[in-house]
Amino acid sequence: MAICNFTKDALPDITLEIADSTIWLHVEPRDDIIQSRIQECLVSVFMLGISCSKQQPQERASIRDVAVEMHAIRDAYLMLLALSIVLCVLTASTASGSDEAALLAFKAGLSGRGSSSPTALASWNGSTSFCNWDGVTCDRRTPARVVALSMPSSNLAGTLSPAIGNLTFLRWLNLSSNELHGEIPPSVGRLRRLQVLDMADNLLSGALPANLTACVSLRILRLRRNQLGGSIPAELGNTLTRLQKLTLSNNSFTGQIPASLGNLSSMEQLSMSFNNLEGLIPSSLGKVAGLQYLFLFGNSLSGELPTPLYNLSSLKMLQVDHNRLHGSIPSDIGAMLPSIQVLGLDSNRFSGAIPPSLTNLSTLSYLYLTTNNFTGFVPPTLGKLQSLKQLYLGRNQLEADIMEGWEFITSLSNCSQLQGLVLAENSFGGQLPTSIANLSTTLQQLYLENNRISGSIPEAIGKLVGLNILCLSYNSISGVIPESIGMLANLVDMALYNTNLSGLIPSSVGNLTNLNRLAISNSNLEGPIPASLGKLTNLFLLDLSANHLNGPLPSEVGTLVNLNGMLLAGNQLSGQIPDSIGNCQVLESLYLQDNSLEGGIPQSLSNIKGLAVLNLTMNKFSGRIPDTIGSIGSLQQLSLSHNNFSGPIPATLQNLTMLWQLDVSFNNLQGKVPDLGVFTNLTHASVAGNDNLCGGIPQLHLPPCLILDVGKTRKQRLKSLKIALPTTGTIVLLVSAIIIIMLHHKKRKQQSLVTTQFIEEQYQRVSYYTLSRGSDEFSEVNLLGKGRYGSVYRCTLEDEGAIVAVKVFNLQQSGSAKSFEAECEALKRGQEFKALVFEFMSNGSLDGWIHPKSSNLTPCNTLSLLQRLNITVDIFNALDYLHNHCQPPIIHCDLKPSNILLAEDKSAKVGDFGISRILPKSTATTLQNSKSSIGIRGSIGYIAPEYGEGSAVTTVGDTYSLGILLLEMFTGRSPTDDIFRDSMDLHKFVVASFLDRALDIADQTIWLHEEANDTDVTNASTKRRNIQQCLVAVLRLGISCSKQQPRDRVLLADAVSEIHAIRDEYLSLSGGELGDGLGALGDGVLGELAGEDEADGGLDLPGGDRGLLVVAGELGGLPGELLEDVVDEGVHDGHGLGGDADVGVDLLEHLEDVDLEKALKGCSKKQEPWSVLQKTAMAED
Repeated sequence: MAICNFTKDALPDITLEIADSTIWLHVEPRDDIIQSRIQECLVSVFMLGISCSKQQPQERASIRDVAVEMHAIRDAYLMLLALSIVLCVLTASTASGSDEAALLAFKAGLSGRGSSSPTALASWNGSTSFCNWDGVTCDRRTPARVVALSMPSSNLAGTLSPAIGNLTFLRWLNLSSNELHGEIPPSVGRLRRLQVLDMADNLLSGALPANLTACVSLRILRLRRNQLGGSIPAELGNTLTRLQKLTLSNNSFTGQIPASLGNLSSMEQLSMSFNNLEGLIPSSLGKVAGLQYLFLFGNSLSGELPTPLYNLSSLKMLQVDHNRLHGSIPSDIGAMLPSIQVLGLDSNRFSGAIPPSLTNLSTLSYLYLTTNNFTGFVPPTLGKLQSLKQLYLGRNQLEADIMEGWEFITSLSNCSQLQGLVLAENSFGGQLPTSIANLSTTLQQLYLENNRISGSIPEAIGKLVGLNILCLSYNSISGVIPESIGMLANLVDMALYNTNLSGLIPSSVGNLTNLNRLAISNSNLEGPIPASLGKLTNLFLLDLSANHLNGPLPSEVGTLVNLNGMLLAGNQLSGQIPDSIGNCQVLESLYLQDNSLEGGIPQSLSNIKGLAVLNLTMNKFSGRIPDTIGSIGSLQQLSLSHNNFSGPIPATLQNLTMLWQLDVSFNNLQGKVPDLGVFTNLTHASVAGNDNLCGGIPQLHLPPCLILDVGKTRKQRLKSLKIALPTTGTIVLLVSAIIIIMLHHKKRKQQSLVTTQFIEEQYQRVSYYTLSRGSDEFSEVNLLGKGRYGSVYRCTLEDEGAIVAVKVFNLQQSGSAKSFEAECEALKRGQEFKALVFEFMSNGSLDGWIHPKSSNLTPCNTLSLLQRLNITVDIFNALDYLHNHCQPPIIHCDLKPSNILLAEDKSAKVGDFGISRILPKSTATTLQNSKSSIGIRGSIGYIAPEYGEGSAVTTVGDTYSLGILLLEMFTGRSPTDDIFRDSMDLHKFVVASFLDRALDIADQTIWLHEEANDTDVTNASTKRRNIQQCLVAVLRLGISCSKQQPRDRVLLADAVSEIHAIRDEYLSLSGGELGDGLGALGDGVLGELAGEDEADGGLDLPGGDRGLLVVAGELGGLPGELLEDVVDEGVHDGHGLGGDADVGVDLLEHLEDVDLEKALKGCSKKQEPWSVLQKTAMAED
């Protein structure tokens, strides 16, 4: 299109938009009248230009006529401008009244929090001119006209009055960080002089007003952290040509990023993080030559990073993490992005090698590449990046070995400002180079866990005096802990667990007085616990479990006044628990099981009023259990089994209302068992193995506690008992045996007579013809799945229209005949013969949802956090039903995602039961000897460890599988994933990371739903914190269920209560006020990256350094949100940084699992109404 046609098409409607914007620097519009005069003048000038540039020469105006016309246009403009100014003066008083009325209407729509009047509006009354009201600024050149309304963080709540659009001289509107709700009124579009519109951090909803694009003078538009939705109008890029900063982060915007934004040639910052944006990043953004900050993280953007973006010479920060981008980093990136300081590509699908030319980006300070698929060696010349402060390369497939690959560590010694180095969860092997001790003393975080590193910890490690965090867990590191470790005086977290470290714990560890966590479990440490640990008064967690430590527990542990958890289980400790333990007033968890400790339980333990877990199992403790234990009101788990305790069980224990697990089994306890509190539930209390106990609830089947005649002498009572007890016992035993034999014989006789009649009367017979016809002769179209011995087909029963699943055995497969015979044998031995057929599950198995095959992941083919919680609750309820409400209990033995089926509403149905787990013992034994699948006790990755040692099938085996299933659901990682090699498994993987990196190890598809869809949450930092809290609780429960030792696993009934509580807590947080943001999270400085202080509007304000808080221990890199906070508004005082009865669970199984209903007949009726059996049928051949 030629410029002549372009201009002609624009007249007269958008004359002002196509005019040179620099005109307004000299002739700034004052009101609509003056603006109209300017438009008339421009229209005349453009028309004259068009007449001069006609296509045909004979149609063009003569130069004489053009000159005369130009003079006339100028004279008319001057005359009209003078008249307009006079009119402005004459109407000034009227306009001032209009502005005051608009402000009062604005005030009328507002209130303070809790309906109180906001103090910021206290001065808004008739006693003074509105130009003197707080937050109001009037124009000096046009008195009584409001040019600025600035009331950030003023405790304002309510809606925005449409009257705001009457403040036509307004150039600055800042209402950020309040609680304004409702929609942005369309009248804002009348504010054509508006240059700054800041309504960030409110509760505004709805779409962006279409006529916001009429605010042609806008330079800054900040609407982040609201609940705005809909698509981003493409018109923004066509009309707001002066825009310099556009911040729409932390909303619910959908659709694609408009390509028209590439027309905003003045743009310096574009922030659209944490929305629901999808599609490609438009390559047109590469045309915005002055773009300095681009934040697009936390969306569902896909495709490759557009090449033109790499050519933006002004770009300082590029954050596109937590999307679905793929591709590789250009090999010549070193010749691009000359100003880049922060490059955040983490949590995407980038692959290939890290190009060596990247080391030419001399201004690069922060490089975040975690959680991608990068491969190969790290460039050995990284040390050229002398401004580098954080290098995060964790969770990739990067390599090193004993021969090469570690050179980059030596090179990094040139990076004198290096603060964080994350290399965790890669394939780094070989020995840790000694040059690691030459890294900068500014280094604060060093993460090397989950690799294949061998060798020893360099003695010179003590030179890294700035270290806060040292994590070397899950490696093959051996040798001793060097004495020089004590030189790391700033160390807060030291994690060396699951290694091959041996030798003594150096006494110099006592010098680490800032230490919060000392975790060196599952290693080969030996010798005593050094008394110097008593100097670690800031210690929060001490975990030295599963080593070979010996000697006594030093009395100095009593000085650890801030200790919350002491984990010393699985060692060879001896001696007594020191009385000083009572000084650990904030201790919540004390794990001393599997040692050789002796003596009694110190009375001082009762001084720890917050103690929740006390585990002394498998020691040599003796004496009485102190009554004072019953005074620890916070106690939840008390495990004293396999010791030599004697005397009675303290009756005070039944008063502990929070106690949900009590195990005093296998001791020498005697006397009456209490019958209240925790003692009322067999699943919560275990007293087995104490032969002299009596009383308690009837289910314990203990002998009654005898009440003797007080008139007899002690000798007489003993003599009577010696005669009476054996005689009575013999008589009772003989009578009971006779009755049992007679009843059993009678029952078998009755059952043989009624079985056939029972089947015929109650169950439908289904012929082979009906099944064949309903499945289209078992066609491939109706094939649902194949197993080892057969296939399952979808079948529609023509008489009823019901959809069922039919299993057909493959008799050509070796073993299938025996499998069929074994199942028939089981059916024959069962007391009631029936085959069960159930509803067809349209949403398939859970496996397909947590491991989707589609590369195009959307909210439609993935599960949200809440959906996962609901499914988990369904599964836990179903298993609890089978274990605790059926007689005999049903043990599933093969819990895994593919055996969890989802209904249309995604409610979970537990399927594929093993029938040998619900039949009488004799039948089960017979079947175990066959080669059918019935003898298999689970699937690889989900089988309880004790089954591999030949242990009998138990309910706690199911609990283990349930825990693994839970971890898989929320991490998205299968227990058979390739990353789980050597000694690493899913359980250990989660244990190592769930507390401080739950968001990193969580299934990233959760964010497709969670980051933007919840419009009730205004502060994304708080939202992430509460999601993390939920994930930590779920993962902790999964860990508790999947403990290696059966006795350590949580009781299923308690797990059910816990998962319900977790879901309910998440629902309450999601639906209500979530509180403050992340707050201050750590230390560090990133002053030079801040740019302008947006809070001051970004208009002619001095730039300056801004503080930035760095998150210690964040594997995924410095959260992009925090970087965006710094760029967007600077840092001000550190703010902004730093058992349901109606669950409806169905129990499903395939056709071979035919004896389920018999077992369910013994189940508790209190679980109704559960849809247990949808349809029953017996198949005829």
